[in-house]
Amino acid sequence: MPPRTLQIFKTGLWDDNPVFRQILGICSTLAVTNRLVNTAVMCIGLVYTMILSSVTVSVLRNVTPRRIRMMVEVLIIAAYVIVLKLFLEAFLPDISRELGAYVGLIITNCIVMGRCEAFAGQNRPWPSLWDAFGCSVGYSFVLLFIAFFRELLGFGTFFGVPVLTGDWTFWTIMVMPPGAFFMLAIAVWLARSVAPAKAEEKGKAK
Repeated sequence: MPPRTLQIFKTGLWDDNPVFRQILGICSTLAVTNRLVNTAVMCIGLVYTMILSSVTVSVLRNVTPRRIRMMVEVLIIAAYVIVLKLFLEAFLPDISRELGAYVGLIITNCIVMGRCEAFAGQNRPWPSLWDAFGCSVGYSFVLLFIAFFRELLGFGTFFGVPVLTGDWTFWTIMVMPPGAFFMLAIAVWLARSVAPAKAEEKGKAK
């Protein structure tokens, strides 16, 4: 992989992670992370939508009038999300019902829209693909981390398979909205402790 492509991927994955660096996509981060299966499906859906949307926006960047570019980007994202929603309703109806409106809200997810506007609209398809892939995988990594602990401590299961049995007391709060806030805060704290943002490092150096 060329150095620039690797750097683009690494930036989205870690250096400028959309969740713990930019604090974006919080709605789905808090809403669908009580079970790993739902979280995994949501993550796959976002990876699919983000990559195809970014590549499409990049391909059309030179023929899209600047004054309507955001409307075009929304239409492109919506088209891919509709396909995803129909696929889930047809082949994974139970998960589709559990995810509810959150699949459709990918259309307005600021991570997808933000990368289309900030990167894909000014770059070629190949770099745009890796930018979208890095950001979506970085997003997925955080969601799966949160979902792992929420499901394990709240339900005692791992992908629906019982793991904690016997005298274990389930932490009901972990499957409630406050549990999602707590786990998100822990994830952000851990990530920023392991590798502070470049701006923070410069501030400390001064």
